[in-house]
This record gives sequence, C-alpha cells and structure tokens, in this order.
Amino acid sequence: MRMAFEVLDEHEQGELVRKWLRANAMSIVIGIVIGLLLIFGYQQWKARVAQTRAEAATQYAAFTDALDAKRSEDATRIAEALRKDYPNSPYAVFATLSQAETEAGKGDLKAAAASLASAGELASDPSMKSLIALRQARVSLALGDAEAALGQLDRVAKTDFPDLAGELRGDVLAKLGRADDARAAYTEALTHIDLQSPSRSFVEMKLGDLKTTVAPEKQKS
Repeated sequence: MRMAFEVLDEHEQGELVRKWLRANAMSIVIGIVIGLLLIFGYQQWKARVAQTRAEAATQYAAFTDALDAKRSEDATRIAEALRKDYPNSPYAVFATLSQAETEAGKGDLKAAAASLASAGELASDPSMKSLIALRQARVSLALGDAEAALGQLDRVAKTDFPDLAGELRGDVLAKLGRADDARAAYTEALTHIDLQSPSRSFVEMKLGDLKTTVAPEKQKS
C-alpha cells in the first residue's frame, strides 16, 4: 500500500513538472537564448578589448620608433591618433607624457604644459594622475607661475612620490617667499630620502640656504 502511494506521488509530481514546462516553455526558451547571447556578447567584448589593446600597443611602438629616429612630425601625428582612437588606453597617456618631455627638453614649456594637461585628462590611474600633477608643477614653476605650481602639487597624493613632491613644494614655497613653510617641506622630503641617495645632499643644501638667509628687514636692523 505504501509503495502504491509512492508511485502515485511520483506520477503526480511528473505530471506537474510536464504541465509547468508546457506552460513556461516560451519563457524557458527566451531565458536560454538571452543567456547564450550574453555569453556570446561577453566573449566578443573580450576579443574586442584584446584587439584594441594590441592596436594601441602597435601604435605606441611606432610612436617610440619615430621619437628615436627624431621624426617629430610623425611622432606628433601618432600621438594625436592615440588620443583620438584609443583615449582609454594607457598608451595614449604614455605617448602624451613623452611628447611633454620632448617639448620641455626643447624649451617649449607652454607646449609641454598643454601636453601635460591633455595627459591629465586622459589618465585614470590615481598614481599616474599624481605623477602628471607633479610634472605640471615643475613646468609651471619654470614658467614663473609659482601659485599654479602650488595648486598642482596639492593634487599629488601624499603617498605618491613624497620625496620629489616635498622637495618641489619647498622650491615653490621658497619662490613665494614663504621660508618657514619651505623649510618644513624640505625637512619632510628628507624623511623620505635614503641617507645614501645623491639627491639628499641637494635637498640638504636647499634647506641650509634657507636657514642662512637673512630677511632684508632684519639686515637693516
């Protein structure tokens, strides 16, 4: 008797399943199709991303070749293409930074500042943004705009390049006549510079120059 009930229960359950499948067949088919489309779309997206990265890398290799061969017009053209066609690629940022470095080396600081601004707009990585802001501050100081340089240094994360940023902040503050703040910046920079580093002596020299400098009003008295 017990087995009969079990068989009957299994039969009823099977019938319920079949009824449910018949009632929901279209929904099941649609769900399967959507799932397959999502899988296919994801695979296509991954393939496209890989292809885009490869294309950007190839373009960047051509850019560096043009730079090495001193074909500045070709390098400029390729860098512009990278920014236009692959704006989300790090290669666009790298090429623009290289452009800025080349322009600064030629003494064209205004062009370097423009290139750095473009690199800052393209960059998404926080550390890269800090590096670009640091370079912008150097260029602004070289152009004589210490206030702009100070604002750009404020965009450098405290954990990014603390030795370089601290030294440059000291230079900027010294230029602005804020000797006490410059001393604090140089002193902070020294805490991040290895004792054996050649750059340490330069920062110590700058700090020493500030300590020995006597303000004009004190000289008169």
